[in-house]
Amino acid sequence: MPCPVARSLEEVGEWWSILILRDAFYGLTRFDQFAQSLGIAPNMLTRRLKGLCDAGLLERRLYQERPPRHEYVLTDKGRDFRPVLWTLFAWGNRHLAPEGESVVLTDPETGEAVEPVVVDGRTGRPLAKGVRVVPGPAATPGIRSRFAPRTAI
Repeated sequence: MPCPVARSLEEVGEWWSILILRDAFYGLTRFDQFAQSLGIAPNMLTRRLKGLCDAGLLERRLYQERPPRHEYVLTDKGRDFRPVLWTLFAWGNRHLAPEGESVVLTDPETGEAVEPVVVDGRTGRPLAKGVRVVPGPAATPGIRSRFAPRTAI
């Protein structure tokens, strides 16, 4: 499906994949670390790590030869997921934490809580409202018709 949301979900939309990426941002790199942090079955973790490597979000690197052991490190593509994860943090804290925030994003220099927002990279303007989705240059005819202006009857 040529939709960017659908394509993104194909890569990272599975529950465990996002949690593995979260833990990678926390600094975890080794299979046993992920398994302990997540309480995930080894076969499921193996599949998710392979999927994230195949998608180019993580890179599998040998760190010990005997016995062979690998670590999983974020690639540039994986690190580009960071703002998405921080936005999920903020949304979850705002809407899904009636007992209060269990994890807070902070500025590393000041220790002050931060509130992530999505902004236009060219203007710096927040994109919370007033954004419209339109067909792009590679849009299929189906996408173009989906976003064609609607005429009231």
